[in-house]
Amino acid sequence: MSSRLLLIDDDARLTAMLGDYLSAAGFEVRVAGSLAEGRAALAEQVFDLLVLDLMLPDGDGLDFCRELRADALTRRLPVLMLSARGEPMDRILGLELGADDYLAKPFEPRELQARIKALLRRAEPDTPPDDVLRFGRLEIDLAARMARLDGKPLDFTGHQFDLLVVLAQSPGRVLSRDQIMDALKGHPLDAFDRSIDVHISRIRALIEDDPKTPRRVLTVRGAGYVFARKQDADHGH
Repeated sequence: MSSRLLLIDDDARLTAMLGDYLSAAGFEVRVAGSLAEGRAALAEQVFDLLVLDLMLPDGDGLDFCRELRADALTRRLPVLMLSARGEPMDRILGLELGADDYLAKPFEPRELQARIKALLRRAEPDTPPDDVLRFGRLEIDLAARMARLDGKPLDFTGHQFDLLVVLAQSPGRVLSRDQIMDALKGHPLDAFDRSIDVHISRIRALIEDDPKTPRRVLTVRGAGYVFARKQDADHGH
C-alpha cells in the first residue's frame, strides 16, 4: 500500500510540481493550501507523513506543529518542515517544536523524496522476517498465532488475537470500528461487533501493566482505537 502524504503549502505551483513528482514515486499525495484545509484533511484521513510549510496564509506552521504534538491523534505523525526560512535558528526551532526533519527552500525534489523515505523507515515498527512483531516487551508471533509479554505466552482467543494483530499492524493509526470490522472479514461479525469493546478490555488485561491506564491499546474518544507505535520505550514521557 502506498504511503499517504499530506502536503500543506500555499505555493500552488510548488505543490502541483511536488504532487506530480511524489505521486510518480509511488506516494499517495493530498495537497492543502492552508492550515484550515490541512486540519480538515487530517480529520478526514489518516496520513503516514506531513510535509509542512511554515509561512501560511492563515497561520504559522510552527504553531501548527506544536498543535499536532499536543493532540493524541497526530502526536506521532512524522512531520517534515519545508520552508524558505533556512537560518540555523529556524531549523533548530522547528526541530525543537516537534518536527522530525527540516528542509529549506529551494531544494532538490530528490532530496525531499529521500528524506521522506528516511522518515517513513524510522516510523515503521520492527518487523523481522520471521513474522514476529515486537513492541518493547510485547511480541506478536504471526506464524505461531501467539503473543508473549516478557517472554510469557498470553492466553488469547482466536478473535482476540486477530483483533490484536489488526491493531498492531497499523501502529500509530486510529482505526474506527468499521475499519476494524473490515480487517476482520471472515469472522462472525455480528456477534463480534457487539462485543468489540469487551475484547479490547480482555486484550488490555493481558498486555497492559495497568489496564485502567493503557499504554499499548489506546481509546480515541469518538474515533476508535490506536495501537501505540512506541510503548515501553516511552515510559517516563
